[in-house]
Amino acid sequence: MAPPGPKRSRDLLEQPRRFWRSFRLAESPSVDTPDEVTHSSDLWDGNWDEVRDAWDLDPSRAHLNHGSFGAVPRLVRAAETHWRGLADANPMHYYRTLLPPAIVSARAAAADFLGTVQDALALVSNTTAGVSTVLAALALREGEEVLLTDHAYGAVALAVARFAGAAGAQVKAVKVPLTATDEEVVRAVADGITSRTRLVLIDQITSPTARLFPVRRVAEEARARGVTVFVDGAHVPGMLPVDVEALGADFWVGNFHKWAFAGRSVAGLWVAPSWRPQIQPLVVSWNEEQRFPAAFDQQGTRDGAVWLALPDALRFFESLEPERLRQYNNGLAAYGQSVVASALGTSLDGVGGDPRLSMRLVALPRGVADTGEAATALYERISRDLHVEVAVTSWAGRGWLRLSAQAYNAPAEYERFAHGIAGLLR
Repeated sequence: MAPPGPKRSRDLLEQPRRFWRSFRLAESPSVDTPDEVTHSSDLWDGNWDEVRDAWDLDPSRAHLNHGSFGAVPRLVRAAETHWRGLADANPMHYYRTLLPPAIVSARAAAADFLGTVQDALALVSNTTAGVSTVLAALALREGEEVLLTDHAYGAVALAVARFAGAAGAQVKAVKVPLTATDEEVVRAVADGITSRTRLVLIDQITSPTARLFPVRRVAEEARARGVTVFVDGAHVPGMLPVDVEALGADFWVGNFHKWAFAGRSVAGLWVAPSWRPQIQPLVVSWNEEQRFPAAFDQQGTRDGAVWLALPDALRFFESLEPERLRQYNNGLAAYGQSVVASALGTSLDGVGGDPRLSMRLVALPRGVADTGEAATALYERISRDLHVEVAVTSWAGRGWLRLSAQAYNAPAEYERFAHGIAGLLR
């Protein structure tokens, strides 16, 4: 399918504008003032202030980058503190008696959230840890290939480079245009597979470019060729409903500490039945002989509080009514994309933006933040001068802003940022 023409692009922009006309937009504060950001929203039927108050975020800043590190609600942090208090009150009782069943219970809650069974899922610290765990178990051989796309997350690409390099295997990154259709994504990956391809590692939601990839269809193509498939679902838990088993992959990993409100760091590593006997944690544990997934449960005196508080995070997520929350986040991300792009005078044609996602890209003017170093420098200026937290990235030789939206955000924050960034780059 061809990219939308000018008229259709205007229609797509008008949709989020119409969506937000029913909300009260407070006057944006001056960008030179670090005072508390005032804003409101009526989507929560009168209790939005209570929802916003669930976080202890610095009120003098606009937090528009939930996608990078998440934001932990107060009640989840309280649950973590409770578990740490039990550990400190009686370490022997905690580690020997309380911790083992509590980890199993947390893992069961995570599995249920992902639509899978408890024995299919291990808890790990983050997506990169899950990727490293699988790469270590695969035992790549000289001459084999690992296939990625040029949208792969940087730390995941580094993990692939380390394990492939040590084995004498090759890494191939296929190029996928920013606005590629699902058919084009599948074709690009399929065309990159050769007789030497051992593993396809594909993002479900791309981190640098906020794209939703058709991973189920990619998995079908790869497995039909006898190639192992690993889906990086780092941003998926919470942002999208997920039935991980239906994807048809060999491995899947996703973070709970981004869009599902868990503490940092907790992720779920799902493994297909045929692979489970081979998957072991990178660090040997006392559960070593129990194999996957129990071998991942206990690793010495590691602080497991964030894992044990995961059920509290998932209950909080459910309390916000997932479909309502996603509608809010996705619509607000689209609104933010439109107002920031308009302020910068950059087009949304060729940028992309899926209505199912709570992250959107905005192109920076040509020559701005077009290298990693320049992107870091611009982020620091935005944080210091505008009191806004936002992701600034460099991808395919161009600078980008990646905007996130979460329940604690409101339209006025994006308007304030739009005004500020336009002035900063003038």
